[in-house]
Amino acid sequence: MYLFRIFAVSLLLLPMIGCNAIVSGVSDNASFIEPMVERRDTLTATGYAVIDVQPSDNSAQRRLLAIRAAKLDAYRGLTEQVYGQYLDATTTVADMAVRSDSFRTRVEGVVYGANLVRIEPRGSDTYEVTMSLDKSIVNDLRVLYLERAVRASSASTGS
Repeated sequence: MYLFRIFAVSLLLLPMIGCNAIVSGVSDNASFIEPMVERRDTLTATGYAVIDVQPSDNSAQRRLLAIRAAKLDAYRGLTEQVYGQYLDATTTVADMAVRSDSFRTRVEGVVYGANLVRIEPRGSDTYEVTMSLDKSIVNDLRVLYLERAVRASSASTGS
């Protein structure tokens, strides 16, 4: 499974960074990271959570748990923007007609330095949390991610 993950990451990175970057090492990072960086100065993401589904008998604690869940949802949104999503899709076709479609997505990454922009109640039973991430931190996160992927790729090939 570990080797499959490394292989999958390598395949995902090849179109973005080109074969030369993997072969020549990490020193070429600036040349292939620049096109991926957003034109905006900050990334923002908004997360939502419902109060009543939180596991507590105390209403104040349910509100706090909903805020925390909304914050985690916003972090997930930031992580998607920085690293992208892994998408696994399967389609079954029989007699020239689609019989089933299934999609699974996964987000994985490290986010630090995010700023809490606002926490607002939405309606009577939902919280909305908005977070932002500065462009310079996004650049740092992407460089660290790509360096790690290149090291993992090199380790798996024995180079």
